[in-house]
Order: sequence, then structure tokens, then C-alpha cells
Amino acid sequence: MNANENPEEFYKKLHKQLEETTSWPSEYLYKFIVPSANEKIELVETIFDNMGAVITTKQSSKGTYTSVSINVKMKNPDQVIEKYKEVGAKVEGVISL
Repeated sequence: MNANENPEEFYKKLHKQLEETTSWPSEYLYKFIVPSANEKIELVETIFDNMGAVITTKQSSKGTYTSVSINVKMKNPDQVIEKYKEVGAKVEGVISL
């Protein structure tokens, strides 16, 4: 999300794109950049618990940040956006890609 962009406008645009380009239910790939603190990485993983998600992590070269990729089957664009909002609200310092 662009720093100058209104979050609601961003999510509205994302919702429209997801509706137009994907048939639901569908696999969706989330990518997050999280400060490399175990509790923050675990919190992101917990948000996707019991959903059959495949989660991979990769630490940056300096070890400051960790990339968290989550591939999970989602029901619809609303569910995709709901998870983005949940991660953003619960994990301090997260960057959603």
C-alpha cells in the first residue's frame, strides 16, 4: 500500500481487482515483511492457524527483518482483505506486500 493512499481506498481497489481476476474460492499468496522478533513472526503465523496455510519464512541478510509468505485457500476477496487488516492491526511494524 502506498503511504499516501487512504487504506479504505486501497482495500476497495484490491477487492475489485480480486473479484475481476480470480474465481473464488482460490489460493492466495500473502507476503509480509516483519521485524525479526520471534513473537511477531509467531503472531503472523497464529493469525493463519487452522486454515491449512503453507507458511515459509526467510530472514534478511542482516537478520533485521523476516519475510513471511503464506499460501492459503481463501473463500472470497472479503476474507483476503479481512486477514490483511487483522495482521496490520495485531503485528506492529509489519509491511504488507
